[in-house]
Amino acid sequence: MKVRRFVCATAGALAAVLCLPACTPLAAVAPSTIAARTRAPAFELGGRISASDGQQAASGRIEWQHDPASERITLLTPLGQVAARLDANALGARLETADGQLQTADSAAALLPRVLGVDVPVERLGGWVQAAPDSAAEVRTRDAAGRPALVIDQGWRIDYLDYSSDAADAPPARLDISRGDARIRLLIDAWTTLP
Repeated sequence: MKVRRFVCATAGALAAVLCLPACTPLAAVAPSTIAARTRAPAFELGGRISASDGQQAASGRIEWQHDPASERITLLTPLGQVAARLDANALGARLETADGQLQTADSAAALLPRVLGVDVPVERLGGWVQAAPDSAAEVRTRDAAGRPALVIDQGWRIDYLDYSSDAADAPPARLDISRGDARIRLLIDAWTTLP
């Protein structure tokens, strides 16, 4: 009887020891696949934006229509009134503010910082909002679906905090773009890929 108890106790102890490695937490593992991200040449998005340069901040809604030949970025106040509208094409860029002021420049890159207060590279922004950064950018981490989670591009840090669904090709729903004191937070409520 004593031998039987000893065998049972020894078997139980052995089982417990064998289970220990299975109970210890596993190290983080990189996703087994890298999600293919293609950049849409034309899109529309709508959402909420906040921008800060470390001293001043602004927030409101954004509506953005982008295609290879033109840009239209409309910024609205939290109450839905147009605060500024930026139109750009091959001929130049035009910024009109709610108070009727009109500014022109050679490109959107020269005018968008006047609206946001942050000198963000407009030519890269279209790829960032699609989680399809330029090939020169560094994708530091990916999420479980293989999509970019953290990208570093020209000194800018782009954190993808949420996607619109679990699908590998889902567009980002929430991203945080920062460099030094400059920060842009974007919550995308609506996304449409255009033909």
